[in-house]
Amino acid sequence: MNMPMRTDQIITDWQPHFPALFGKHSLALGHSLATSPLFADDALARLIEATPREAYHVNYSQKTPGNPPKRREGEIKGLTGAEVLDVVRTGNIWINLTAPARTDPAYGELLDSLYAEFEERVPGFKSYKRNLTILISSPNVSVKYHADVPGQSLWQVRGTKKVYVYPNTPPFLSQPALEKLILGQARETDMPFEPWYDDYAEVHTLEAGKMLHWPLNGPHRVVNENMLNVSFTTEHWTDELRKHYAVNYANGILRSRAGIPHLNQNVSGLSYYAKLALAGLVKFSPLNPQKKKAYKVDFQVDPTAPEGIRDIEGYTYTK
Repeated sequence: MNMPMRTDQIITDWQPHFPALFGKHSLALGHSLATSPLFADDALARLIEATPREAYHVNYSQKTPGNPPKRREGEIKGLTGAEVLDVVRTGNIWINLTAPARTDPAYGELLDSLYAEFEERVPGFKSYKRNLTILISSPNVSVKYHADVPGQSLWQVRGTKKVYVYPNTPPFLSQPALEKLILGQARETDMPFEPWYDDYAEVHTLEAGKMLHWPLNGPHRVVNENMLNVSFTTEHWTDELRKHYAVNYANGILRSRAGIPHLNQNVSGLSYYAKLALAGLVKFSPLNPQKKKAYKVDFQVDPTAPEGIRDIEGYTYTK
């Protein structure tokens, strides 16, 4: 049944067959947020100034074709939000504001509105542990091939980027690699990549007012075009996604500690319930292998420096 179109909706081109695709195939949709004041320069500048150290990342990587080298982690000190945006426009960095809703409740209200629309339009879809992360990227910046653990979407607000989405199956995403990611034994960007993967990628051009949702754990990489880009990601959990998480968590424990090489990923039956019990036993005990992530910071955003960064003596922080 087609849901009635509302004048206040965020998704602007919903179709009756989209519920059958949601979460199972890549789904590109239009949205109405390209002119939202929440993503204008003055709002982003205020947000940057108010964001605490633990709620942002600023990254740099060399501009190279294809999958870029490992990124570097930096810091913002002594600059206004407007100065930081000026560096992004002309430099070679990108900023992730990982918890804007904690700084300004308006972003939390936006997140709730987005998911309310999906839950209204996709029968049985109920989400929780949702988050919104804002991405502000320099021209031509590329984001390394990676996969995410929760359900994920990318919303383009300003500028244009290409998004390469790969199958969430081997060889693009191996079962051991996914398990290490879930156990915290590997970073998202540690996923192995081969140039020929691109022959099997879906390539989506996201302009302002477009968004993309892809299947769980789908590997992807991003190439921003020659302008400042502003976008945001949303992530969520559902009961079904938590089942997949628990199975892969338990499989990772069994593979790394018991040396069991062949493990199914079933989310039903006796093997599932045994793995669910194992995952719960390990995760909430001292045996939990997941640790806080450590980040080595070795540059500072500097408007006077080439590419907008100045090397500093490195230090490490965890979160």
